[in-house]
Amino acid sequence: MEIKLFLAGCTLFIMATLMLAVKKYFKDPLLQKCFKKVYSLIDTFWFALIMASFIMFFFVQAFKIPSGSMRNTFLEGDHLFVNKFIYGFHVPFSSNGKRFAALKDIKRGDIVVFQSPPEASDIYERDGRIWGGIRKDYIKRCVAIAGDEVKIKDKVLFVNGICVDDPYAIFNDPSIFQKIDLFNNMKKYQRAWEQGKFVSIPAIFVRDNFGPVIVPKGHYMMMGDNRDFSFDSRFWGPLSDKYVKGKALFLYWPIKRWRIL
Repeated sequence: MEIKLFLAGCTLFIMATLMLAVKKYFKDPLLQKCFKKVYSLIDTFWFALIMASFIMFFFVQAFKIPSGSMRNTFLEGDHLFVNKFIYGFHVPFSSNGKRFAALKDIKRGDIVVFQSPPEASDIYERDGRIWGGIRKDYIKRCVAIAGDEVKIKDKVLFVNGICVDDPYAIFNDPSIFQKIDLFNNMKKYQRAWEQGKFVSIPAIFVRDNFGPVIVPKGHYMMMGDNRDFSFDSRFWGPLSDKYVKGKALFLYWPIKRWRIL
């Protein structure tokens, strides 16, 4: 969205510049009046669009909750603002996702907004021929950082062997699916998870009993608070730092539920 706004602003800026170049050819008073109105609108909009793209790229972005994966922390349709500078600024137009000037690192418990990794997208969303590829944004809670060992036993989350007290997590399905070993050893299990291959495995095999796995360097384990109905890192693997956009700042709509996060 930010790039589209920036390009639209640049297009309007070029139009405004061209209009100034041909202004002298408008001799008729009526045409001059119309010209001034159109030019004024374009001149206002190009600046507004470029400023909006700058703010959205570096500082704050509005976000709408698309699904129920974060119930009851958020509900479908909730609107919130995302702090995009707290974890640092992404280097513009870089493919490695490097960030600079971070105020803090992502820690366990943070609610993070991030671009959907390729493993979490279907083939049509990844197809660059379809509007350059569809890029969705997700929102999940960080439950583990690089180097952490993660294991889920009968819906209970363990990080580094310690049972996590996560009062925000809810479980709406009383069923507990047992783990089915599909790999000969944990090394193959780890590799398959890192490569996002669990998306092709029935959810019952990993939802309630998962791991143990080690979160690799430069990655995070993300899970929805609605644990039984969340498509998250259990399935598409660890989230690379380059996809992180920012931290949930505060919920502003609906007004009756507004709060700082």
